[in-house]
Amino acid sequence: MFQSDMGYNILAIAIDQSGRKFIDEFLVHTEFEFQVNYTDTPEQALAGILNEKPDIILFDVDPIGPELYDTIRQIHQHETSLKIPVCILTSCQTPELLNNIIGAGAIDIMLKPLNHDFYSCINQAVEIINSYRQIELRIQKTKEDIDALEKIMNTASNMSFAFVVFDAAGDLEWANDGFERLHGYSIDEYRGTFGNSLQSLIPATESAGLVRKLQEDKQSFDCTCRISQKSGDYRWLQVFITPKLNPAGQIEKFIAVEIDITAFKTKEDELNAQYRRMKDLTLFLEKANAQLEVQKGEINQQKLLIELEQEKSEKLLLNILPFEVAKQLKSKGRAGTRSYKLVSVLFADFKGFSNISKTLDPKDLVSILDSYFAKFDEIIGFHYIEKIKTIGDAYMCAGGLPLSNKSNPVDAVLAGLEIQHYMNTLNDSKVLDQLPVWELRLGIHSGPVVAGVVGKKRFAYDIWGDAVNIASRMEQSGHVGMVNVSGVTYEFVKDFFECNYRGKIETKNLGKIDMYFINRIKSEFSADKLGIVPNEVMINLVNKL
Repeated sequence: MFQSDMGYNILAIAIDQSGRKFIDEFLVHTEFEFQVNYTDTPEQALAGILNEKPDIILFDVDPIGPELYDTIRQIHQHETSLKIPVCILTSCQTPELLNNIIGAGAIDIMLKPLNHDFYSCINQAVEIINSYRQIELRIQKTKEDIDALEKIMNTASNMSFAFVVFDAAGDLEWANDGFERLHGYSIDEYRGTFGNSLQSLIPATESAGLVRKLQEDKQSFDCTCRISQKSGDYRWLQVFITPKLNPAGQIEKFIAVEIDITAFKTKEDELNAQYRRMKDLTLFLEKANAQLEVQKGEINQQKLLIELEQEKSEKLLLNILPFEVAKQLKSKGRAGTRSYKLVSVLFADFKGFSNISKTLDPKDLVSILDSYFAKFDEIIGFHYIEKIKTIGDAYMCAGGLPLSNKSNPVDAVLAGLEIQHYMNTLNDSKVLDQLPVWELRLGIHSGPVVAGVVGKKRFAYDIWGDAVNIASRMEQSGHVGMVNVSGVTYEFVKDFFECNYRGKIETKNLGKIDMYFINRIKSEFSADKLGIVPNEVMINLVNKL
């Protein structure tokens, strides 16, 4: 298992080949380092979970039954694996299933086929793991601090102490036996040699006006000083002087405590650190249980703040760049270009847009155009197609990137049919209301492109290649309300759609190109009468491409 805070080990159980490919490609674009181990069955995986202790467990199980619940419960019954987040991938999700899975101990359910929800699940699991790691580190730090305090207190118990009492005027009244052991003088000998004043305990640089200051401030005083014993040896003392007040707030006595710190003075810096640490740890021990609860609250608060900031950052980037490119740019600081063997490029624009723009107020024109493009964004997003850009009334998008797939020609045609159906329906209602209609031409071509981010100050994701030019010609040579595709795209989609061959059409700078109109989805693959929505049979076939 990874030891680094940024490393995570995923155990993926019963994931099919398409799922494994999606996981491997998706994790390349994340900001964390992952290692994925695959195994075939939950039964084989249980022993591996207990021995290898992965960070995250991902199950692909259909149908879900009591055996899976028992497996998850067994994982969480073991001390070594009870904190491992478990995610479930399935083709069916119901409230009852969700309750049973969460009740068994899983953190999330994802629908097949795998999509961008996989990132949310993995991100949630990583946050849970990091929370556990932070709590464990703080518990370990607390244990270390307690051990250190015990060592300091054991050392202190072997030291020599002296307790000395002075009256309110600062004159010596009494001292314990430890005083003579520290100084080498009895009380009477000390008075005869050094005097009877409180100031005699403190070096001249520290003691000037000490009694007066203590009487005025009524606050404790401490310092470090070196004394000369009767034998001529020197000792270092830590001296604490505290005024004792009566109920009226007047000083009755001064209590002085002297501690022999000679053994530590050679390591003065270490001693000072230990002393401060002792005071801090004393306070910490009194509040340890409460502080642990506070720390948990802080972790949750930090988690919420991180999620909010991450959401803001991701929304900003995702308004500009595709999901995977934005993640790569965020985690690595750069996103280069990449070649794709098969991408389906879709162009659309409005016929007679110049004439339309002359009849409308600019604000109304932009508002209408924005509403159309917003609907286009919604449609292509459902079909896993990335919006590239808009130029005036022209709309450009592409399927098969930044995550490559073989289904993008079908995806692009489905999106094109849905867009034209939306526009045709909208125009029919406008005709009834005697409003001007916006007629849309739409063309698609499939082929190789190069894609990447350009610019340094304002990022822009774009694609280049002959496929882009040909797709533009498909749109220009198309008819209003129809989906016009090239012969190349037709070869990829002909098994699923009813098409009309238009012949070889002359195009600007590219010569004659085979073109087809896509009329609808074939009836055996259609979930609706209009042939716009694919049924489960078609979806399953397309997913296997």
